[in-house]
Formats: sequence, structure tokens, C-alpha cells
Amino acid sequence: MKRALVTGGSGDIGAAICHELTQQGLHIIVHGNRNLARAESIAVDIIANGGSAEAVAFDVADTEKTTAVLNGLLEKGAIQVLVNNAGYHDDAPMAGMTATQWKEVVDVCLNGFFNVTQPLLLPMMQTRWGRIVNVSSVAGIMGNRGQANYAAAKAGLHGASKTLALELASRGVTVNTVAPGIIAGRMIEDVFPEEMIKQTVPMKRAGQPEEVASLVSFLASDSAGYISGQIISINGAMC
Repeated sequence: MKRALVTGGSGDIGAAICHELTQQGLHIIVHGNRNLARAESIAVDIIANGGSAEAVAFDVADTEKTTAVLNGLLEKGAIQVLVNNAGYHDDAPMAGMTATQWKEVVDVCLNGFFNVTQPLLLPMMQTRWGRIVNVSSVAGIMGNRGQANYAAAKAGLHGASKTLALELASRGVTVNTVAPGIIAGRMIEDVFPEEMIKQTVPMKRAGQPEEVASLVSFLASDSAGYISGQIISINGAMC
């Protein structure tokens, strides 16, 4: 059974991705950081519905801890599907942004991608089949006021993804990026009132986590074997 690691699996989008990937018969490793209990709950729910899952917790920005946990997981074999979904934002106009705000967001959203992905590459390449899907943001494409740190990290993720896709193309491993816009969930409840969403999104609604999960699941499937190095927006026609 192939295994899939979903970082940030305890969040709204991450949970939807975990549930969707079970439809491919994958063993799901649900990652959380501060919310291990929710990650465990998602794993239990997947198992109760006939799937296979487990939960893990680590801070993707902590290189040593991440490597230690991943090495433990790799003792059971390669992880062939990786969804880098863990993210963090701490918004402020750049003129008032602290160095800590900049560093912490970049550490999670960009350095965290490296910390998780790099240790998994050689075992994945040796199987001659792999899928890496990175979850970015419309902010990394269009920019967004108050999110210079977040936009910079996500734009960096785009460049890293395209480069990694080139490096892995001959090994049967694809690398793609999904860039969601405004997606319903706990993270946007206080930030995007309904009227603001209608003014901002041409489709006049927020996207649903399940819509993002369906796209991620397709990119992680056999059917997407000739798609790599792409940045795919899912944002209700925002750009």
C-alpha cells in the first residue's frame, strides 16, 4: 500500500485532502503540529470508514525534529505521495512588520517545505513513482496587502517546485503546486466577511476545502503522470 503524508492535515483543507486521498487506497499520515488531537481524530475517522491512517506531530520549521520523525516513518519504506499543506501567516504592512514576523512565516511556508521534502526524495526516487503537491496561495501569484512575508514564501515555493519538477522528471516523480484563493474554513471566518468575498471573488463565493482536495487528489493520481512543474490556481476566477 502506498503511503501519503499530508502536512497541515489537521486543518480544514488538510483534512479534506486526507479524506479525498483515501479514495485512492493510500495509507494516510495525517500531520499536525499544535493540534495532534485533531490529527488523531481525522485518522480515527478515516479508519472507521474503511481506510488506513495514522497521525504524527512535529513543527515543520524545526529541521532536526522533522528529520527525526521522517526517518522513523521511512523505516517502513518510501513515502510516495507528499502534500505540503502546512502553512502559517502573521500579517502586517511591511513598514510595520517585525523581523520575527517575516522569519516565522518564511520558516513554516518555505523552509518547512524543504525540511519535509528533502529527506523523502531519495527513497521516493528509488521507487520510480512519486507525487509531490505543494499547497500555495493566490497571494504568491498576485500579492496581497499586509502579506509580504506570506507572499514571498509562497512565490519562493513556486520557484522551488518548478526546479524540483525538472530534477525529478526522469524518475517518475511529478511536482505541482495548487494555489487556492479564498477557501471556506476557520482561517477566513473573521478575515473575509461575506460581502467582501462577493466583491473580491468573481464567482461571488468562497471555495470549499473539498474542491481543493479534489484537485490535489487528481494531481496525486496515476492519471496526472504527465503533469509536472505546474502552478494551478483554484480561486473562483480571481486571476
